[in-house]
Amino acid sequence: MNRDLREPAPQYDGVSGELVGQLDAAINRLAEINATEGVSPVFEVIDAARALMFNAEGLDALYARVPAIEAAGFFRGSDWDYPQTLVPSLAVRTVRHGEPTATLVECLSQIRLLAVARGDYTHSSISAEHAHHFLAQVLAMNLDLVVSDLQESDRLRPEGLGYLVQTLYHYLLRHLGYENLLEHLVAEVWRILAQRPVQVDGVKQMVTQIAVCLEKPDALGGEVGDDALQLIHAVFSPTEGCREDPGFEVYAQRLADMDEAALLQEAIGFAQAMHSTGLVSPYMPVFIRYLRTRWNELIPTALGLSQTGADAFHCYPALIHTLIDEALFPETSQCAYGLAMMLERGILYAPPVAPSLWRQIRLSLCDAAAEKIVAVFGRSRSPECFLLADVLNVLGRPLGVGQGNYPTCQSTRALSMWAYNMPAELLRILAWAARDDEVVMRFEGESISSRDLGAGLASEPPVDVDAVSLLTVPHLDRIYFEMGRRSVGRGEDPHKWVNAEFHGDHVGHGFRIAVDVFTGGLKDFEGFIRDFYAAYHPFYNGNIPVISPQPAGIAVTDSATRFLGWHAITIQRLALDPDEVMRVYFFNPNNDSGQNWGQGIVTSTQGNGELYGEASLPVAEFASRLYVFHYDPLEKGEPADIPTDDVNRAIHLAQSSWASGR
Repeated sequence: MNRDLREPAPQYDGVSGELVGQLDAAINRLAEINATEGVSPVFEVIDAARALMFNAEGLDALYARVPAIEAAGFFRGSDWDYPQTLVPSLAVRTVRHGEPTATLVECLSQIRLLAVARGDYTHSSISAEHAHHFLAQVLAMNLDLVVSDLQESDRLRPEGLGYLVQTLYHYLLRHLGYENLLEHLVAEVWRILAQRPVQVDGVKQMVTQIAVCLEKPDALGGEVGDDALQLIHAVFSPTEGCREDPGFEVYAQRLADMDEAALLQEAIGFAQAMHSTGLVSPYMPVFIRYLRTRWNELIPTALGLSQTGADAFHCYPALIHTLIDEALFPETSQCAYGLAMMLERGILYAPPVAPSLWRQIRLSLCDAAAEKIVAVFGRSRSPECFLLADVLNVLGRPLGVGQGNYPTCQSTRALSMWAYNMPAELLRILAWAARDDEVVMRFEGESISSRDLGAGLASEPPVDVDAVSLLTVPHLDRIYFEMGRRSVGRGEDPHKWVNAEFHGDHVGHGFRIAVDVFTGGLKDFEGFIRDFYAAYHPFYNGNIPVISPQPAGIAVTDSATRFLGWHAITIQRLALDPDEVMRVYFFNPNNDSGQNWGQGIVTSTQGNGELYGEASLPVAEFASRLYVFHYDPLEKGEPADIPTDDVNRAIHLAQSSWASGR
């Protein structure tokens, strides 16, 4: 239930009152038509709302009517109807460069998210914390709107949209209540980077905006700390040779004039900046490509490799040099970090991986694949270059893959699992998708071709994802959906059969689900919790670690413990944290693993022994949100040995949240 909005609805008179009346009438008509016909003639509402967006008083009126706008079905049938899948970087493009209707709908959506973030409106699929993080990132990417005059491109937008958007962002800034916006946004950037995502274009955009705002720090209040400067230097000026961001030509000339001691300092500077932030400056590819012609032996230092990574580099020099030559450019600078982390993982020592990378280097893309990559990444480099760069990123950071705006977490989870555990399998599937525009998988002895299938769980192609996901996920989505269709009617959850066939033989053959697939009610929940402990907890399973990451499903809740939906994750490992607390470390493909699930259950992404890309929780808290898992029935302890207190705590947390009434 939505409680009363904090701010009383202002009293309108004259023209403003007339405009508000027109908006209310439009909302009422939309609600009436949707109630009877299921059609959404939203343009009348859009026109009425636009007239109110040019001043704070009108925005207050829209804010007060968020529940009515939502209830009328304004967002129905559009991407905005699923706010949990919205991506900040895409929202920025829409609100700054979209066509007028899309811009206005995005503005109304952000007003809605403001109400959610402040706790004045409760949405069934997005939490207040999620809405708050979303708006913070959107603000960070639009800082120029709140600290300076409009750019010419904004001023010249039709129907005064530039001024309208600027008014909205001043409104968001005022009502989100940041005492020091810049400090808060810098902390948000570091929070995201702690998870080392593959996709960092949005993060770099935020860093760029923060750098611009350093020229006007008083506009946002507060002082600029070293953490902000570290981000800015990592992107624009990580070394002495490019300290003032001189441009590529000037920097290339400086490199030619440097002696070996200066080049060594440049290499160390790039490595330190990259590994401390996870961001790669566009100057780094210029430097490494220069080393290819003068001093190849310095490249491992520039990549910041340990003995492990350096050994892999020296075992496969021809392959590594070719990967650099073909993939590493200023436009694909992040793959330097992907290459470094891939070498650190040591996966080249697995016999199929190096040949698979050579195949990828020589792969010719089909027209459909090339067109997809050009549409998302542009033409500054070839589609093959962008794809190869993201192959390195995904192999180097398998836990940094995100699903973008795509609602199918299962396919993204599969990519992560393969990159982590079966890199050659990932490269084989990618080769099929990129070269043949087809992926073929087997289900219970029969082949399933993505080419023969209709749409899967999502009807639109993914955006704001890496090139590997861009090409593979649509195929995987259709195949996963088809496997699920073939498993219906067997009396149990289809995941029992689908997960092992889809992800690979390393998935445990044991299967447990906490809910009855027909009624949705709990089913032997105590036995479910005991089996999870017996299968996974090292104290009760004979101290057997998780050998291969295992697919699992969680019931996602918000900070008020409201159930938001089912979600696919991967259980990576269980281990004691620095405080000697046993925790479950897991991968969440939803782009941001830092979440508040209520009851004091806050997923941790750093500070509790997490590896980059992992989230973690104490075992009982994790088990309280778990609803399905796989395990090896031959390597399971005795469920009766699990302490009753641990079991009861997990049961209580579940029954007081998502399992209430089940």
